[in-house]
Amino acid sequence: MPKLDIPTTTAEAGKPITQTRRLALLRRALTDPRPPLRSRVAAALMLLYGQPVTRLVRLTITDVVNDDGQVLIRLGTPPLPVPEPLAGMLLELIDNRQNMTTVNPHSQWLFPGRRAGQPVHSSTLLEHLRNDLGLPAQATKSATLRQLVLQAPAPVVADALGFSAKHLTRVWGEAGGSWTTYSTRETGRDPTR
Repeated sequence: MPKLDIPTTTAEAGKPITQTRRLALLRRALTDPRPPLRSRVAAALMLLYGQPVTRLVRLTITDVVNDDGQVLIRLGTPPLPVPEPLAGMLLELIDNRQNMTTVNPHSQWLFPGRRAGQPVHSSTLLEHLRNDLGLPAQATKSATLRQLVLQAPAPVVADALGFSAKHLTRVWGEAGGSWTTYSTRETGRDPTR
């Protein structure tokens, strides 16, 4: 048999969305009642905390903590405060999750799937995010992480969100972060003086 040459393809993450687009998508997820609550909550978690869909589907209801009126979510260490209106949406989702009546009556998954004891499949949730909100998941996650590491040190963001510090330090560099601009922002002093 003759030798076959099979062309290879490379998957590209794509260009991150702009901050303006990210905020518009977040506003829609938080205020537009037409898309399903599950899609709106997943989109908001991705837009605020840069979580990939594969992590979102692994969240359980015990990862959402209602501590005397303050809602927290465990993504890394320590649990992060959840701002309103997302906090209320998370609590509402816990009380009104889909797929709970037949195969998953005692499920602990925040996003239960149709298979008994399993969360929703990540490709299914991804499809809902695209169809319900027009959310480009990979570009959204990248844009969110870039914005977060430009606002706080990458190791701090990494611990809080459950990412590796090495990965977020690389994201910070790709986003144009530099130690001199960070020190200027923190101290208010010009590093050239």
